[in-house]
Amino acid sequence: MLEESVDDGLHFGGDTLNSALYLARSVNHELLQVGYATALGIDGDSESLLKAWQTEGIDTELVIQINNKLPGRYRINTNAAGERSFVYDREFSAAKYYLQNEHQLFNEALTEKKCDYFYFSGISLAILNKDDRHHFLKLLTAYKNSGGKVIFDNNYREILWQGEHALPYYQQAMQLADIAFLTDEDEYALYGEKCVNDILKRIHGWQVPEVVIKQGESPCLVFQYMAQKIGEPYRVESIASIALSAKSIIDTCAAGDAFAAGYLAKRLTAHNTTESAEFAHQLASRVIQYSGAIIPQHKMADLKAN
Repeated sequence: MLEESVDDGLHFGGDTLNSALYLARSVNHELLQVGYATALGIDGDSESLLKAWQTEGIDTELVIQINNKLPGRYRINTNAAGERSFVYDREFSAAKYYLQNEHQLFNEALTEKKCDYFYFSGISLAILNKDDRHHFLKLLTAYKNSGGKVIFDNNYREILWQGEHALPYYQQAMQLADIAFLTDEDEYALYGEKCVNDILKRIHGWQVPEVVIKQGESPCLVFQYMAQKIGEPYRVESIASIALSAKSIIDTCAAGDAFAAGYLAKRLTAHNTTESAEFAHQLASRVIQYSGAIIPQHKMADLKAN
């Protein structure tokens, strides 16, 4: 789930949507099918979004449309270095109400394990009210207990929590995760830290089978249990990012989302963690050379995981 956005030019984006779209572009759909779950309104913008996602090869069976609601909107301000800040408008956002409407297909998708992997983010949690958040985590627990694999991206935005304590929900998400993507700056904001070593200490306590720490232009760190046995020592890899000149970096929006998509495009099609991280860096470095969360498809036509 995510908060979608449409601006006056009908551009769209959002954390999990960006990842889903870049994943769909990067893989052979015969090997990996990408679906998406969220809520839209019953309006022209919502219809445009649905058609655009379907054109990208995304399965929208779990997308519902709610009367009197709209796609969430946000504005992104980008500075000279390509770094961005957000202004949100989600008062009438349909995605906030996804779990308050009839959506038996979504419940069945998780409780009956009708998908092999389920990816969500900290923003997926932030936009829900407390009751819906608890219900969602309960569904995820049932999904994991039935053998489903959970993928979590921390993607922390303090403003979305409106003073509510986010940490307990993040800790629950990490306990469910089979693969976790952690952006270092988001972890520092959550825990009040300034050192990657503090993140590393927590990783050993979480016992998540596979953790990827995204560090912007610095190398990413990949942690994986030796021999895939919980309790065994972690194997740690450091995979360098792709160096770009300052003038080549246009917009860092969606860099982390594209990285996650690139990593999963390889990892979920039987590649090792090194190959997956290298492809993730390739995709992320391509995305930040263009403006906007979603770059033109032909600009990444050469980037395929298979």
